[in-house]
Amino acid sequence: MRSDRRFLPAISLIMVIVLACNFPGVAVPTTDTNSVYTAVAQTVAASVSQTLPSFTPSASPTAIPLDTPTPSATSSPILEQTATPSIVTLSVSVNTNCRVGPGRAYDLIAGLLVGEVAEVYGKNPAGTYWYIRLPSKPNTFCWVTGEYATLSGDPSILPVFTPPPTPTPSPDFELSYAGMDNCTGWWVELRIKNIGPLAFRFYSLTIKDTKTGISQTASANGFTDMQSCLSSTFTPIIEPGDTVILSGPLFSYDFDNHKMRANLMLCTEPGGSGSCVTRTLEFKP
Repeated sequence: MRSDRRFLPAISLIMVIVLACNFPGVAVPTTDTNSVYTAVAQTVAASVSQTLPSFTPSASPTAIPLDTPTPSATSSPILEQTATPSIVTLSVSVNTNCRVGPGRAYDLIAGLLVGEVAEVYGKNPAGTYWYIRLPSKPNTFCWVTGEYATLSGDPSILPVFTPPPTPTPSPDFELSYAGMDNCTGWWVELRIKNIGPLAFRFYSLTIKDTKTGISQTASANGFTDMQSCLSSTFTPIIEPGDTVILSGPLFSYDFDNHKMRANLMLCTEPGGSGSCVTRTLEFKP
């Protein structure tokens, strides 16, 4: 409160001057107002300096460095892994034929061997044959049966392929010499194995003794094996894969050690109709 009293004289002087200016007829001594204001200001400043404690500036403040932002670790983009299509492979427990189509009616290309692993690219509608790339021939694709196959992977993802048109089946058979026999005459025994896709129901056979030039011919629906003079076996149809013995026509003499030639035609339908195929065999009893 003492400090406030020191300002009173200066303030009083200012009020007197102001009031004097407002009263007419009152002679006011001419005063340099600027000097007055200056004096008042100096008086106020002196009073303030006496009341305020002295301040000695301390040493220059140490600059506090700003925190440098630590760069955050750049997150590597997470790549979405595209699911790799599953691969289905196949191996077989026995050496297996590989064909141009899913079935025995199709031509044989090659074979898949035990120990080989083939990639599977498709299946037939029944799921019984598999379309593969041959490991031994990478440019070759063919069909194998699933009978002896073991698959690795999910076969349900495989596409179903429409099989190529079934080729027109062709009959086929193997012919070999099985012996000779005699009763009331002499005849040749021939072994027939059906290796084609069609059954046989008819035959026509000519046996020629090339030493004597004599020929004998026989034909029939069905196949007879004359096992002896008293018994025989009759087979009406030779199914695919079957093997039968066919007895040839009779000769009136013993042709042992003669060079013989057999010409055998087999047909798929009775009477020599249907598809027919012929084989010739030379042998010496």
